[in-house]
Amino acid sequence: MQEKPEHIKWYDRPWAAMIFFTRLPLWRLHQPPAACYSSVVEYWPLSGWLTGGLMAATLYLCSLVMPYAVAVLLAIALRLLVTGALHEDGLADFCDGMGGGTDRDRFLAIMKDSHIGTYGVLGLTTYVLLLAAGLYSLRPAVAALAIIAAAPYARMLAGLMILLMPYARSAAEAKNKTIYRQPRFSALVSQSLQGLLPIALLLAFTTVNAVWFILVPILTVAALLWLVWRKLQGYTGDCCGAVCLLVELAALLSLTFTSIT
Repeated sequence: MQEKPEHIKWYDRPWAAMIFFTRLPLWRLHQPPAACYSSVVEYWPLSGWLTGGLMAATLYLCSLVMPYAVAVLLAIALRLLVTGALHEDGLADFCDGMGGGTDRDRFLAIMKDSHIGTYGVLGLTTYVLLLAAGLYSLRPAVAALAIIAAAPYARMLAGLMILLMPYARSAAEAKNKTIYRQPRFSALVSQSLQGLLPIALLLAFTTVNAVWFILVPILTVAALLWLVWRKLQGYTGDCCGAVCLLVELAALLSLTFTSIT
């Protein structure tokens, strides 16, 4: 007798995304049906509200009672703890693959290897240094609002990879044994709202140059998607994580050469 499929409630898919993209013990409160995990990317920007909000709060509140440089590093450390360095792991593997691979099969083999190589170390180190320096160059309140805006926006743009490319491996070869489903039109609208609404908060309380904050990440994601397609003709989870972090970094760094008051 065939098993009856589990009923999926309206909150199951967002909850699954929070479980998937963070290390918070949310699964203790509710465990969504397994089918929900194929659509977590549709709520990826929403998870950025949570991780970005926690990081921003840590940065701003710590800056009130300790040196700003320490507050910046604590904020970065907190995000690593909350996310389990999920995307940073992808960035390291991505850098190793792109740096050491000579063809598609070699790229994929290197990225699947759990050991970190020279390119991965250099990539992660450079990323963290640029992130810390970029945040430190902004006033605490502006940096906090920028994080809240950049985290969902970067995840929205990185999610385009799922829409535009096939998965480069099979589900059995995937690290998390999951292939994300192609987003529907309603999901794309939802993703766009999740990614763009926090930018309104940044623009409402600062005088940042919105053109650069929006345009630089778009140009960055376009360049990265071209690189991934040229090398792999498809995406992997590591590619998604790497693109997310690099696009977010591009958004934050764009504020360092724009007019802020």
